[in-house]
Amino acid sequence: MYQRILVPIDGSPTSDHGLEQAIALARLTGGSIRLMHVLDELVFVTGFESGATYANTVLPALRRRSEGILAAGRERVAAAAVPVETLTSECFARRPCDVIVEQAAAWPADLIVLGTHGRRGINRMLLGSDAEQVARLSSVPVLLVRSAADSTPGVTDADPDPVAASVSDATV
Repeated sequence: MYQRILVPIDGSPTSDHGLEQAIALARLTGGSIRLMHVLDELVFVTGFESGATYANTVLPALRRRSEGILAAGRERVAAAAVPVETLTSECFARRPCDVIVEQAAAWPADLIVLGTHGRRGINRMLLGSDAEQVARLSSVPVLLVRSAADSTPGVTDADPDPVAASVSDATV
């Protein structure tokens, strides 16, 4: 059923937890994984650096970081004997969620799996949620995996976060 699983990763414990679940699912279905890292270069731009500094220092550093994140993820997937490929995407003046959704459609993925903090209330409003936007925008089913380490105080399994605990258009 889910043969082509797209897994956006950023090297965080939350995305690592999503990757673990994607590996388990790929092993169950005999599927393959495409690891994706989105360079969100606007996060690091201050407006004070020159174009040359940006092109010669910031972007190469971001690309090296991306290569390291993808290499570590590829190693984990390969150790589980799951076919894996990697992709770095740059999102110049675009949102990472849009780049992920476009890649899922272009590949084409059967499922997107990504970790989420499961932010609620004011934290979600202030910090935003790329995972939530991927789930809203994607025409491909999305499995959001909420990391146990990121659980919100006072929220129990009896009161799950409806976004982080959902599977969009799919039952796994």
